[in-house]
Amino acid sequence: MKGGFILKILSIDTASDVCGVSILEDKKSIISLDTNTGRTHSENLMPMIENAFNQTNLSLNDIELITCDIGPGSFTGLRIGIATTKAFCDFSSIPCVGISSLTSLAYNVLENIKDNDVVCSIIDCKNNNCYFALYEKKNETFEILIEPQAESVNSCLAILKSYCEDTLANSSIYFVGNGSEIYKDEIKSTFSEAEFFSHEFNILNSISLGIAGFEKSKLGINSEEILPLYLKKPQAQRQLEEREHK
Repeated sequence: MKGGFILKILSIDTASDVCGVSILEDKKSIISLDTNTGRTHSENLMPMIENAFNQTNLSLNDIELITCDIGPGSFTGLRIGIATTKAFCDFSSIPCVGISSLTSLAYNVLENIKDNDVVCSIIDCKNNNCYFALYEKKNETFEILIEPQAESVNSCLAILKSYCEDTLANSSIYFVGNGSEIYKDEIKSTFSEAEFFSHEFNILNSISLGIAGFEKSKLGINSEEILPLYLKKPQAQRQLEEREHK
């Protein structure tokens, strides 16, 4: 932050089918663009960033922090977003931070829950498997309770149940992310008091990503953090390894 002025943030989200770009001043969005046209993120991302700058009369020189989604998510999409972020940071010496998709989802509901409430971000990764992490709201930000991991849905719920019974007996638990819709019945069978959100909160959002980046920047910025969060191997690599072991 320059001289105590408001921090201008460029937020880039390419972890899902939707390509999202936002510019924020601290935690307030001044423009947010997203598209899901069927074109690749490599085709969409740079024109969207240019459009955001044009509509706000800003340029890369005005940006003081870049935040990008590091996953879990689309392996190809993540590489595009991270490569673009790193190129901007290397060219302009702008600090950057990486934020997981699961953390970004939690920030979707920051204003909808109370301090000490607990949020499980859960993303479907097919075949009754999911990515998940657990967060607790503290002073308008989140503390992580269970780090992001990939598990079967049954294992995920068993881990959550054990943790919550031991540690969070009096806290409300909320679920957010597309996994909360797909596996709602399974979740309710384990957590009868679980709370859910409407569909728009379960979609990755570059504004929430930027807010999470702003909070992380308070803890220290390190551009070396911008690495993809691969909680499981890319499908092509898994298939290759399976062929090699036949």
